[in-house]
Amino acid sequence: MLPELEGLIAGLEQLAGADRRLLVQARMIRAWVLIDEGRPAEAEVEAEAALRTLTRITHLNNDWELEVGALVCLGDVLCALGRHEEAEVIVRGHRLRAEGHAATGLHFLLLHSLSGQGRHEEALAESGKHCPTVSPYDAGAYELARAVALHGLGRHDEARDEAQRALTASERHLHPSHPRVGEIRVLLALIAPA
Repeated sequence: MLPELEGLIAGLEQLAGADRRLLVQARMIRAWVLIDEGRPAEAEVEAEAALRTLTRITHLNNDWELEVGALVCLGDVLCALGRHEEAEVIVRGHRLRAEGHAATGLHFLLLHSLSGQGRHEEALAESGKHCPTVSPYDAGAYELARAVALHGLGRHDEARDEAQRALTASERHLHPSHPRVGEIRVLLALIAPA
């Protein structure tokens, strides 16, 4: 998939004006694929390129949702690099203005960044403050974030139940090879049996 994305990005570089938002989206997708392939340093370069491109076209088309998507992408990269505190700063700086899917993306990023810092109690508390409306692509993400927090708190039975809910939701909407499905399966294997 990466070669196809690189070809697409090269073609989209030729676009001008507001049409360059397609370039931003392609770069974000490439960054997420690089994260999934365990190449977070390259993903960081791509996410930063997406944000630079977005900065150049913001005056043409004030697309707040695309901007939040690019920031969530960068936050996901930072978490993959173990820089959870920086990802939390992104969320805290932008979540008050976000709505809909943008708010959901920031919410998931906050839960991930807090658990990544070992702040599982806070992550669990935050998960109860906002019950996101998830798209099929986000299936299982909320339950996975809660399961990670519960596991970090040593609440294994609850974590297992939540992880099982995450797996059920993910399997309903995502391809079996989707990275989230793999993450959930790894977590279930880590949780001590009942």
